[in-house]
Amino acid sequence: MGENRGADATIRVLLADDHTMFRQGLAGILASYGAMEVVAEVPNDEDALRLARDLAPDVVVMQVQMPFERARETLGAMRAFDDPPKVVIVTMFESPRYVRGLSEVGASAYLLKSDSADHLVAAVRAAVLDPGGGDVVVGMPKALLGSAEGGSEGTLLAKELEVLLLAARGLSNGRIASSLHISAATVKRHLATVYERMGVHSRGEAAREALLRDWITIEEITAEGDEAG
Repeated sequence: MGENRGADATIRVLLADDHTMFRQGLAGILASYGAMEVVAEVPNDEDALRLARDLAPDVVVMQVQMPFERARETLGAMRAFDDPPKVVIVTMFESPRYVRGLSEVGASAYLLKSDSADHLVAAVRAAVLDPGGGDVVVGMPKALLGSAEGGSEGTLLAKELEVLLLAARGLSNGRIASSLHISAATVKRHLATVYERMGVHSRGEAAREALLRDWITIEEITAEGDEAG
């Protein structure tokens, strides 16, 4: 749906959230920025799936609650559409570990409900207009928001999280690059960004901090330990 769209084209949005006031607030925010049309508001993912099929919106902004398995099923069903919408996840759960599972089944962005309206609008626009469309925007944990100045510094790309996990497993830059199908220079750049945002200076420090902040788990690090080297 985002292919060959002009930057001024109206983006059609479907909102799904069980809190009526929050949902109506999102609708007002999106409308106030212009070039966006809220085509429907629904209270749950079941209605979101039905109307996403019937109305063919460009973007679905969908609340996700625990357990995440239901959201994965809904996203998987939307991705199976002939012309699937982009999906922006809005949630209260801060752990970026959830991003990997949701991005695998089609989430274009993952934002916290505490994120700014600017972040939401940017995520919706990027989901449709960004020709690359490969990186999921992640709401940073509150502990890191204090050291960020907003804008792009208030988000972390999913690819950076993937690089961080593989680095924690002990893979070299070359092995990480091969695994993620990116260049070694890109791996180095992602690591530099992660170090800066985490306030660390090495892979070991980054891995320890990521574990403490619940970005990754011991189980994830050791799951494919035989790849390290």
